[in-house]
Order: sequence, then C-alpha cells, then structure tokens
Amino acid sequence: MKKTALITGASSGLGKEFAKIHAKKGGDLVIVARSKDKLVALKEELEKKYKVHVSVIEKDLTEPNAALDVYNFVKFSKIDVDYLINNAGFGGIGKFYERPWDKDLSMIQLNIIGLTDLTRKFLPDFVTKNSGKILNVSSTASLMAGPMQAVYFATKAYVTSFSNAISEELHDTNITVTALMPGATETDFGKTSGMDKTDLFKSTADPKKVAEDGYNAMINGDLEIISGVSFAQKIMMKAIPVTPKSVLLKQVRKMQEPNNS
Repeated sequence: MKKTALITGASSGLGKEFAKIHAKKGGDLVIVARSKDKLVALKEELEKKYKVHVSVIEKDLTEPNAALDVYNFVKFSKIDVDYLINNAGFGGIGKFYERPWDKDLSMIQLNIIGLTDLTRKFLPDFVTKNSGKILNVSSTASLMAGPMQAVYFATKAYVTSFSNAISEELHDTNITVTALMPGATETDFGKTSGMDKTDLFKSTADPKKVAEDGYNAMINGDLEIISGVSFAQKIMMKAIPVTPKSVLLKQVRKMQEPNNS
C-alpha cells in the first residue's frame, strides 16, 4: 500500500530531497512551507515524474496555530499520514545579546514548538492505528553548546532529547521516532544563517546523501543517525565527552566566528 509522508520545510534543501526520495518510492505527499510557488512547482514535478499525489499546504510554521491548521487540513482532506518528517528549521549567527530577539523567538517557535506541536497532533493517530514513523531533523549541534549560535544549538539539543524520549515511550508499539543529526550541509541554511562565512561551512555535505541517510534510518526505525560529517568532525565528536567544556566551547566559538576572507 502507498505510504503518505507529510514533510515540513519541503520547498528547498533537505525537505525537497526527502520529498523526491519518497515520491520515487511511489509514496504520496503532503508538503508544507511558506513558499507556495516553490511547493506548486515541486508538486507538478513529482506528480508528472512519479505518478503520485501531492498536496500543498502554504503555511508559516512560526505562527502559533500553524500546526493545528496543518492537522485540520489533513483531516478535512481525509488524508491518512503514515510518515511525519519534521524538517523545517533555521539558525542564525551572532552573540545572543546582540541578535534581534524576534529572530531568535521565531527560531524557538519553529525549531521547538512547531515540531513538538505537529508531533503531538499526529502521534495520537499513529498510536490509534499502531503504525507510523516520525523523522525529526536535528543536528550534530545538538551534541554540544554553541557559542555564536546559542539558541540554535539549544533548540537542536531539545529536538534530539525529545525524539529519543518519545521513542522509548513508544517501545511497545509499532511506531518509531528517529532523530537525524546532519553536519554542515549544502542547503540554504548556510546563507540564511550566515554560517557560510565560517570555517565550519568551508566543506559541506551533499543534501541528497544526507536526506537518503535520514530517510533510510526512519524506515529502519533507527533511534538516531549522524550524517554529513567529515573525518575531522567525527574525531571531534568522539572527543566531546572527554574534552574539558571550556576548551570545547572555545573551539566551537572559533569555528563559528565569521571570517573576513
């Protein structure tokens, strides 16, 4: 039977790649983002190429009632969602006390509240039918604190912790929750966050490969997966537990300070 995936932030980057992967496998889609033009173009492309059905929801998920609007649309349309892919999110660089508060508040609203609210809306339906998969896009940033991106790193720490916790709560069901933790990836994130001017984004991963890793981990029911990290970054992550926190914080700050070259 066809599986229907609801994907947020589907107009570009990882979200768009998730949509392509799922459509290629013959699955229907509900794609959500702010950019209606991009969503409609993606819908037309996927429906023509893969003969699947794609529903479009133009919605800014930083709005307080956005998750409810998305859920109501799905129920009104009598769409049965099998996979929930919470991909939408954004970051922003700068010292916390200097950054515009409205930007960080929107970040918290999208990265934490929107993701949690959508999960809370759809999860009871999954439990009722004892079937469903959730993929929450976190980040390797969730493994440490992030000077120069204090709020972003903190929101992703929440996503990984939240995903892991509810995965265990569902241990006696057929529902799985997977956290995808990408490293620096070649998407619009780098430009919109300002991270493209930092050492951390000198070498970025292929979003198609990262999306494939995340999608496959979701299908397998894995707890979490790290993707798109260099060998040096892997070494650094393994050293996190034994590195003095003051040293680690200094390293992260230097990697995230914009360079002028």
